[in-house]
Order: sequence, then structure tokens, then C-alpha cells
Amino acid sequence: MPSVGSIAQGETASDATQGWLRWLPGVLMLRHYQAAWLPRDIAAGLVLTTMLVPVGIAYAEASGVPGVYGLYATIIPLLAYAVFGPSRILVLGPDSSLAAPILSVVVVIAGSDPARAVAVASMMAVVSGLFCIVLGLLRLGFITELLSKPIRYGYMNGIALTVLISQLPKFFGISVADQGPLREIMSLGTAISGGQANWYSFAVGAGSLVLILFLKRFERVPGILIAVVLATLCVSLFKLDAMGVKVLGRIPQGLPALVFPWASGADVVKIVLGGCAVALISFADTSVLSRTYAARFHIRVDPNQEMVGLGAANLAAGFFQGFPISSSSSRTPVAEAAGARSQLTGVVGALAVAVVLVAAPNLMRHLPNSALAAVVIAAALGLFEFADLRRIYRIQPWEFWLSIACFVGVAVFGAIPGICIAVVIAVLEFLWDAWRPHYAVLGRVDNLRGYHDTKRYPTATRIPGLVLFRWDAPLFFANAELFQERMLEAIDASPTPVRRVVIAAEPVTSVDVTAADMLRDLHRTLGERGIALHFAEMKDPVRDKLRRLELADIMGDHHFHPTLGSAVDDYLQTP
Repeated sequence: MPSVGSIAQGETASDATQGWLRWLPGVLMLRHYQAAWLPRDIAAGLVLTTMLVPVGIAYAEASGVPGVYGLYATIIPLLAYAVFGPSRILVLGPDSSLAAPILSVVVVIAGSDPARAVAVASMMAVVSGLFCIVLGLLRLGFITELLSKPIRYGYMNGIALTVLISQLPKFFGISVADQGPLREIMSLGTAISGGQANWYSFAVGAGSLVLILFLKRFERVPGILIAVVLATLCVSLFKLDAMGVKVLGRIPQGLPALVFPWASGADVVKIVLGGCAVALISFADTSVLSRTYAARFHIRVDPNQEMVGLGAANLAAGFFQGFPISSSSSRTPVAEAAGARSQLTGVVGALAVAVVLVAAPNLMRHLPNSALAAVVIAAALGLFEFADLRRIYRIQPWEFWLSIACFVGVAVFGAIPGICIAVVIAVLEFLWDAWRPHYAVLGRVDNLRGYHDTKRYPTATRIPGLVLFRWDAPLFFANAELFQERMLEAIDASPTPVRRVVIAAEPVTSVDVTAADMLRDLHRTLGERGIALHFAEMKDPVRDKLRRLELADIMGDHHFHPTLGSAVDDYLQTP
């Protein structure tokens, strides 16, 4: 029989193990893995591979790095996420929404040097991974919620347009310098009118795009694989590469190597900003997709662990010659439809891609660039959001125009500056709402309990000598002066001489130093006029903060009332 001490030690060790395993949900999942899932996970992984290969290559090319590195950025992140990711069937890898931000940094720093482009992209992946892991460990997984839906629509529409325009030159077999979406489309038009277009390349790309879009309606049909295989066969059988159709060519045989990414003389600031930007985009997409599939499986996914899992996958990609990755809204449904039950599906897919790289890399040497461009364009078309924007315009026009401003910012200035504009607009939107909040002077209304806004109820009766003032926002530096101004206006507008002001403080969720100093000055100013300043229904955490800010003690406990009714009763009982 074990001793009490040994049991206690065993429990402590078990608790410690459980604590560490909390950050390894893939390992924890193995404890509950059911044997019946294995055939489905293997089959789903093999089906998933048919999309992982062409899509990985296409998004690598769209991101400004050679296509094989898209396969590297598929294999390692899937394995890392299987260990650190909390979602059962989420598929990670290169994504169309990240292509424009990655390309905008890679082109500026690396130019046309493929090795340098890979190093820059890998550095961005490392930055993105570290950024996500740190935020996840600090439990800041909520930060992507700071971007409102219209703003997310705006920058995603801008990124979709940027990605689409960046792929059009490949459609026509034309090389165009990356100068931003607008200049790029002008250069493309000049090149086409100058007779530089290769119409064989265009025919292959356009045919591939039409086929992908047509087969998209059939969920169980691998439309991308079919289109890419047919395009490759056409190039091979009809020798279209000899007619100027650009192809992928031979890709290196073997698996990615562990490399510390570094581009000497690179603008580290741009790489860091780009890495943080793609981290925010990828986590915003991943959190939405993760919650969607968690609801289908009736499980809960911790957003902070999701951020750690995404960060680990990006970090692994960066150290194994990959580039920033995200969850996929196109490959994840394929895995689900194929019967995936766990992260093992991603592991099978990663191993299958590795087998292709080792055993049959030359299968893809005749894959035309215009067909890869069609894959990316089809994905970019899926990023556009118009229907919900029409609804937003109908119900809240100013938020619609915020979305348009973000869209124009991305389309005109590029992905990274556009995303920064979106973040700035989001902050300004928050500050504006809190800077000019609703406020009300309250009174009694016949046959209606409580105290209500006198503007909405003009017949409301006000208590002589008392102003009941409600402020519907936190009190902080941006609105402190406005609060004082509106308060004094309410006092001056009172139909009777004021002896007391009661602030209905329930909506006030926070007070900062600037606001506390304003309240101190207001208390003194009103006291000089013979007016007492009181508070009602203030939340305990806010009152605790006032004590720390040395304000509550100045006024005294008798200035604070638990309810508005008790504040009114106290006033009426005071001689």
C-alpha cells in the first residue's frame, strides 16, 4: 500500500505533467484517440495531399519565392501544428491572404534574387511565429477582435485585389516590376498593347481558372488538382513550353533542411513589421475558422493556445526554409469532407507531400505558371466580400466608408501600409466612439419605474435642486474635458438652482489619471458654487481605482450610493 507521501508526490508530478501537456494539445489528443478514426484520418490525409501540392506551389510563387518552398512551408507547419495546435482538423499552410504582404516585403528587399527572397520570407515567418507565441503566452489572443468587421472586409478586399493583380502578368507570360497594384495594372496594359502577351499562356491560365471555378460547386471533386493536371498534360503533350509558356521546371529532390534564416544587409524593420502584420492577418483568419469547426465538433478551443499553435507552425516554417503560413478556408473543408477526425490527417498529408518531394519531384516540371496563377486568382476571388458590405451600407453608412478607406489604402499603398492604415482606423474608430459617447440628464416618468433620459421623455419630472447625470462610456483622457463640459452645461440648464449632482456611474467601466484629475477639479469647482458631487451605482473595481488615484478619500464614502434611488432618497432627506 503506497504511503501518503508517495501519493502526494505522484499527484504533484501528475499535475505538473498535465500543466505542461496543456501546451501540447496534440499529445493530449492521443490519449483519447479512437482506433476507428485511423482509416478515416489516413484517407482524408491522402485526399488532402491532392490540394496541398498544387496550392503550396502556387502560393509560394505568389509570395515571391520559388514554388518548392511552398511545399516546405506545408510539410513542417502541419507537423508542428499537430503537436501544438488545439483544433482537431484545422489545416495550415501557405495562404492567398498572406501572399500580398509577404510579396511586398520580399520584392523590396530581395529583388530578383531567389535565395535572398527565401531568407527574407523565412525571417518573416520567424518573426510571425515569435509574435504569435508571445501574445499567446501572455493570453492576448483577443487582440484581433480589435478590428471591426467592416475594417476586416476592407483590408481583405484590398488584399484580394492586390493578389489578383499580381497574378495577371503570369496569365499573359509577362514580367512586370512590382510597383503597387495601380501601377502594376498600368504596366500590364502597356505590355499587352505592345504585343508582349503570350496567348498560349493566357489560354492555359484562363482555361484552368474557368475549370476551377466550375468544379468549385462540387465539394467532393478536387477541382484544383484536375485543372493543374490537365494544364500540365497540355503543356507536355503539345510542347507549349517551347512556344513561350513558362513552367515550374525541375524542383530540388529531398526534404527541407534546418537553416537559421538571415539576409545580410536587409531592412530588419520592414521584415519585423511585415512579420507582425501577417501574424495578425493569419491569426484573425485562424481564430474565425477554429471557432467555426470547434462549434461543429461541440468542443471549445482556447484562442491563446490557438495563437501558440499558429506561432509554433510559423516558427517551424521559418527554420525549415518556409515562409509565413495561416489556416486555410479551402483545404480545411476538404479534410472535413474526406472524413478527417483529428490532427493525424495533417500529419498524413505532410508525410505524403514529403514522399512526393523525395520520390517523384519531376512530376511537376511541366506545371505551367499561368495555371498556378489561376489557382491563386480563384482563391483571391473567394476573399472578396460585397454582399455584407451592402448590408452595412444600408444600416450604418459611415462604417461602410471606413471599409472603403481601408480597401483604398491597401490597393493604393500596398498590403503592409494598407494593414497599418486599417489598424490606425480601428483605433480611431474606438476612440471616436468613446470620445463622443451618449450622455443623459435623468428624470422621473409617470407609470415607468426608474429614472430616464429627459430628451427621450420630455414629460419627465426633474427633482428640484438635483441633477441626475449619466455618462455612457469609460472616463479617460480623450473624453474627460467633454464630460466636464457636458456636466456644467446640464447644471446651467437646470430649471432650478442646483444643490447636488449625482453621476449615474453604472456605464462608467474605467477611470484613468486624467479623468480622476478632472473629477478632482470638478469637485472643487462645484464646491465653490455650493454644489455637492455624488456618485451612484459605481462598480466596485472602478471605485477601487478611484481610491488608488487618491480621489475617493477626498470625497468620502457618503458621496457614493449603491443605487440611483438611494442617492435620490439621501438628497431628499438632507436638509
